[in-house]
Amino acid sequence: MGLQDVIRWILPREDVFYTLIEQQGVLLEEAAKALAEFGKGDSAERIRELVQDIEHKADAIVYDTEEQLARVFVTPIDREDIQLLCASIDDIVDLINLTARTFVLFGVPKPTPPMVALMELLVVMAGVIREALPALRRHDYAALIAAGRVIKDHEKKGDQVFRNAVGALFHDPDIDAKVLLRDKEVLEDLESAIDRCETVAERLKNLAVKHG
Repeated sequence: MGLQDVIRWILPREDVFYTLIEQQGVLLEEAAKALAEFGKGDSAERIRELVQDIEHKADAIVYDTEEQLARVFVTPIDREDIQLLCASIDDIVDLINLTARTFVLFGVPKPTPPMVALMELLVVMAGVIREALPALRRHDYAALIAAGRVIKDHEKKGDQVFRNAVGALFHDPDIDAKVLLRDKEVLEDLESAIDRCETVAERLKNLAVKHG
């Protein structure tokens, strides 16, 4: 048992961080689902408003976490691990918000099938993250590792969809240059959000190895 483990055993722990992280997971899934509504006929402007509202709530949790870290002496897991996990989840929400703004900025009339596929995949991955995060509180490290594997499998699927979609854009002789650049930008935003899900998976795996 390390020194920090001894301190945590002697002193009461502030489990508020588990709650904050779990709330982040809920907001992440909400943001992904809101974005995916664009594929169901909702307007780009409406999607942007919904996602931005969720992003503001997610930012508030980040600020709250930072304040708690400054106030609390003993944390349930290392401070650095809390900061990294919190930042990684927030990065995904930020990229979802960026994608929603890109829809409006570039005047995307409706998402292409690959965009819809990536948005739906992002919803699935966000759900896996949301379901996995309470395992931290339970110290169920096997569940964290299992979730990480699922997320990585989905990331590979997303990478394939992205590559095929971008390849199709450049091989279409009739596509307008503006449409090509617009669609490529949206696909890259979505692919970046999916990639950040894998970053969260790595954080969870590292926590499992460190504390398991």
